[in-house]
Amino acid sequence: MGIRIIREDGDDVLRKKCKPVKEMTERLSQLIDDMFDTMYDANGVGLAAPQVGVLRRIVVIDVMDGNPLALVNPEIVESDGEQIGPEGCLSLPGLQGEVSRPEHVIVNALDRDMNPITVEGEGLLARALCHELDHLDGILYKDLAIDGLYKVEPANPDEDDYDEDYDEDYDGEGNDE
Repeated sequence: MGIRIIREDGDDVLRKKCKPVKEMTERLSQLIDDMFDTMYDANGVGLAAPQVGVLRRIVVIDVMDGNPLALVNPEIVESDGEQIGPEGCLSLPGLQGEVSRPEHVIVNALDRDMNPITVEGEGLLARALCHELDHLDGILYKDLAIDGLYKVEPANPDEDDYDEDYDEDYDGEGNDE
């Protein structure tokens, strides 16, 4: 398990355009594994390589739909509709902003084995794809925020609200015993 340091706003690497991946090396494959570990550790739904200091066109996304994605050299080839909603970023902790994104996108990319794939996303997946691909071109969501950014509380549960009895009756499979 390789947890990498997430670069935060103000780090120059976040504003640089990433270079395409020409071949999958052992180091880049390890980078993808580390990016997933880092994203999950930070409770994120997406992470782009520049967020961990690597200027390569690689993103990982998991919107908890059972289909985690590692995309190499991704590009949006089609988009339509509009959704406006809150966005946050692991590189701008504690902040959110309202951002307009397409409701539906189609992305062409390579998988980690360098095979061509097409990903179609709606709603949260479309938003995550757009957000992460923007990182590859040095664009942060704060650049697109409609009315600027606002502070949000961390997503950690308040210990005072924790109900131990509820956990004891939960079998981990969605059923109360």
